[in-house]
Amino acid sequence: MTERYVWDLQEVDETQVTVVGGKGAHLGGLSRIEGIRVPGGFCVTTDAFRRIMAEAPSLDDRLDQLSRLNPDDREAIRTLSAEIRRTIEGIAVPDDLAAAITRALAQLGEQAACAVRSSATAEDLPTASFAGQQDTYLNVVGPTAILQHVSRCWASLFTERAVTYRQRNGIDHRTVHMAVVVQRMVFPHAAGILFTADPVTGNRKVATVDAGFGLGEALVSGLVNPDVFKVRHGEIVAKAIAAKQRAVHALPTGGTQEVAIDPQRQEQPALTDAQVVRLVRLGRRIEAHFGRPQDIEWCLVDGGFQIVQSRPITTLFPIPETGDQENQENHVYVSVGHGQMMTDPMKPLGLSMWQLTAMVPMHTAGGRLFVDVTRRLASPASRAGLLDAVGRGDPLIRDALETVLDRDDFVPSLPDAGPGGPPAGGASAPIETDPAIVTELIERSQVSIAALERDIRTKTGPALFDFLLKAFEEHKRVLGDPLSMRAIMAGMEATWWLNDTLQEWLDEKNAADTLTLSAPDNVTSEMGLALLDVADVIRPHSEVVAFLQGVEYIEDKAFLDELAKLTGGTEARDAIEAYLDRYGMRCVGEIDITRPRWRERPTTLVPVILDNVRNFEPGAAQRRFEQGRQKAQKKEQDVLSRLRALPDGDRKADEAKRMIDRVRTFIGYREYPKYGIVSRYFVYKQALLEEAERLVQAGVLPEKEDIFYLTFQELHDVVRSHQVDGRLIQPRKDAFRSYHALTPPRVLTSDGEAVTGAYRRDDVPAGALIGLPVSAGTVEGRARVVLDIAEADLEAGDILVTTFTDPSWSPLFVGIAGLVTEVGGQMTHGAVIAREYGLPAVVGVEQATRLIRDGQRIRVHGTDGYVEILS
Repeated sequence: MTERYVWDLQEVDETQVTVVGGKGAHLGGLSRIEGIRVPGGFCVTTDAFRRIMAEAPSLDDRLDQLSRLNPDDREAIRTLSAEIRRTIEGIAVPDDLAAAITRALAQLGEQAACAVRSSATAEDLPTASFAGQQDTYLNVVGPTAILQHVSRCWASLFTERAVTYRQRNGIDHRTVHMAVVVQRMVFPHAAGILFTADPVTGNRKVATVDAGFGLGEALVSGLVNPDVFKVRHGEIVAKAIAAKQRAVHALPTGGTQEVAIDPQRQEQPALTDAQVVRLVRLGRRIEAHFGRPQDIEWCLVDGGFQIVQSRPITTLFPIPETGDQENQENHVYVSVGHGQMMTDPMKPLGLSMWQLTAMVPMHTAGGRLFVDVTRRLASPASRAGLLDAVGRGDPLIRDALETVLDRDDFVPSLPDAGPGGPPAGGASAPIETDPAIVTELIERSQVSIAALERDIRTKTGPALFDFLLKAFEEHKRVLGDPLSMRAIMAGMEATWWLNDTLQEWLDEKNAADTLTLSAPDNVTSEMGLALLDVADVIRPHSEVVAFLQGVEYIEDKAFLDELAKLTGGTEARDAIEAYLDRYGMRCVGEIDITRPRWRERPTTLVPVILDNVRNFEPGAAQRRFEQGRQKAQKKEQDVLSRLRALPDGDRKADEAKRMIDRVRTFIGYREYPKYGIVSRYFVYKQALLEEAERLVQAGVLPEKEDIFYLTFQELHDVVRSHQVDGRLIQPRKDAFRSYHALTPPRVLTSDGEAVTGAYRRDDVPAGALIGLPVSAGTVEGRARVVLDIAEADLEAGDILVTTFTDPSWSPLFVGIAGLVTEVGGQMTHGAVIAREYGLPAVVGVEQATRLIRDGQRIRVHGTDGYVEILS
């Protein structure tokens, strides 16, 4: 088949990205929308690019070298990408290809001024816009210049910024090809950008127009500040008119130049209000055609608008689907990940499994889970309880919800339900301060999990899924056990009482932090201390230590077997095996069942074990626990003694003593339900992976892990039918990868607005980073910014700075001096364990991992809730 190198824009649409690239396909689609004017032109197809690349065999070797570079190796990328560009620009355009381009140009007029624009196949896509990654040339005149700039566009596929962007997004350079769009140049009175959704807040009902005089290049390049208009429901709700001293205009002979604007026009708006509203109306039509919010480049020519580009806005966080979109009801969603200390995206199987086992309905968006709290906010009675609960956990969520409530028209007020209150025996029912209750609850959970492990062994095929659906009901029954809920609330309420009351009586902040040190029955803090015992077994064996230092080159399946071959290796293996028997179901991001567990990837623990070997002496686990217990006991004696010296002191001391006993009885159990959940998850996962293996053996799936990109129900259907839609999995893999670039909001509305809360405090030093105090004390040390537990390299005295810490991070806590996280609350796992270990901690510090650099010296004020950067 003969390649066709040139297509008219009128011949293409958005389905032909592989032929004309993302920009060309979108322009073709735009030209088909009624009422939308697009400058005429043509596309030089990707076939032409492939032919040019084939003209230089040396490019293959350079692409191989490029693919092996680290995205952070900027100098190497800069040098190699420049060599590739020079090579491409040096290739002569073959005569027949040049003739095809020249013939198409003649249709526009050989001496017509044109815009020559790059159009890559991985550009303007729903999951990756590549905005600004390739080059555009304006006001190019004549066939010779057009051909030269077409070559430059081909070469711009390998600009440093484009190469780095692809490598960071996991896109193979060889899979991306370049087309070129050549369009008749327009000479606008004004130009700019229209976002059909607010690019800052994400609100889909607010459009933003940036406008300036002359060509839009002045805005894109940052030469001038634009006029900015906000439009909602066809009305301008805000505008800011900039002083525009410069503009970019086209030269008669080709190219562009900066010009000064007449002083009398500098304060004039580039568009009238009526023009802004008309432009937004056109934008809504374009948005409806493409089915998602758009970033649109426009020009105002002779009083009419021409559209020169439209691409998806890929930075917006998706809106959860509720099923009532037709009713256009308002909704307010709260992030589940911020409460579960796991804000990373989850795969479809993980999302659906959590939904099926959760106690409340949840919705998905951007690979994350959200709870719809609209009805609770609408009822004055339930609203107060909700705000109090989330406020204690995460003040930023409360403030964001209050911000929404301040908009009187967004959440309708509903009448309160009739009298009655919670049923007897619920979470608010009285409970004795009795350690035997915790023992009983733990035993109940263990018995239930043992029954699950026993009964699931014989289940395969569709019968497995029928069994799991019943197992999920048992899962929820155990999780919602009223006695369990009462025990959890007893510990939390006692903590709040001690902190609030002792601050009132003794003027002491966060006294409960010390009183809860080394509380019994805390399975998460025990997990961290147990890894110190593993280090004690390994430390005397130098050969084992040396092996672990090079373990990154050993596959997980062979790790423990290879370890046993060394002197002292059998003891080391047995110690690790025993640890995995108790904690091997855990991992970072463990609420996502698809994440690899420690039992599946035991080498994940090696860096932490080595840190413990290096930083601790034998017997550290027992010493640390006992030191914490004694410190808590001493604090109790001090508090009670000081209370007795107060007026009515005996009564106050007796009340405090009852609450101290209560918090130490129940606060450790706060961590156990999560342990039970992930224990069950590992059983579910092993059974599902065995089923996946059977699907692979039957040729239904190419890889076991492909099931992670199916929901539970979809996987059930595949097992039943032995058929899978092969077109489903790859797009979901691509979408999941794109979700990593999105930051989930704490609060999200059905308008798409990410509502940001604030601490609204003025009691911190200037320049300090504000957060939530969750574990008392002040510590100064070296900040270690760690985003992956497997890459942790900590020394005694270091302060861990990270995005979030779920229970799997607790083994790191034994070796650090303080903690700073971007996510968290008073009763989230990281806060509880920080208090258990006596670590000063501040959580909920927005952008902490970006504002604090690895290695900086910082001071953490865990009592007052802020962090100072010292150097």
